Amino acid sequence: MKLSDQERDDALRQLPGWQYEAEADGIGRRFEFGDFAEAFAFMTRVALAAEKADHHPEWSNVWNKVDILLTTHSDGGLTAKDIALAKIIDKAASA
Repeated sequence: MKLSDQERDDALRQLPGWQYEAEADGIGRRFEFGDFAEAFAFMTRVALAAEKADHHPEWSNVWNKVDILLTTHSDGGLTAKDIALAKIIDKAASA
């Protein structure tokens, strides 16, 4: 179920660096690493966690940068699944 505006705003206060992307009705964040290998290792950690959660990000990678967008297409926008995955992604970034 889609989050209300208030639920979204409350969740974003707990997710520094993530921003609401209105066009996608999702949240996005850019991660930067020392080099491509670090960025790829991060993406691998996220991919394994996302597969386990059966919820997959939209993302792109250019050298040391990884841009991620989270939205739940089947529910038409931002849901608790996106917030939960954002928290997992933040942990993966600091691993």
